Amino acid sequence: MAILRNAQRIMKFVTNGPSFDSVMTKVEVVAASHGKCRCEVTLDESHLNRGGSLHGGFTATLVDSVSTVAVMCADKPPGVSVDMNITYLSPAKEGDIIEIDAECLKVGKTLAFATVDIRNKSNGDRLVAQGRHTKHIAQQS
Repeated sequence: MAILRNAQRIMKFVTNGPSFDSVMTKVEVVAASHGKCRCEVTLDESHLNRGGSLHGGFTATLVDSVSTVAVMCADKPPGVSVDMNITYLSPAKEGDIIEIDAECLKVGKTLAFATVDIRNKSNGDRLVAQGRHTKHIAQQS
């Protein structure tokens, strides 16, 4: 339970303020454990592209941000992205509930590797996108 509360505090801290991360304001951390984080968001107009489906840039931000929280749940400080890729598999639309599951595959001294599944809970947990994220771990002093 302490890891979940910490993950929720991290997300609230990151999204508060005028920076780009404020696009994550409506994303809620619903579960967290060592090296894992699960979030949910109900899509609204601000998350969509002009075609009315989940915006690719917002999808990439979900992969980036939720996997970073997962790394922090593994007791590592946030670092910088080294590599990130996203495979877009199916659309999601306004009103759909999206679930974002991030899990650290490996957390070493200088690099962390995470995978992220984004599913549409509104249509039978259909996979919307999958991402991989490699982060350089900030050195603690």
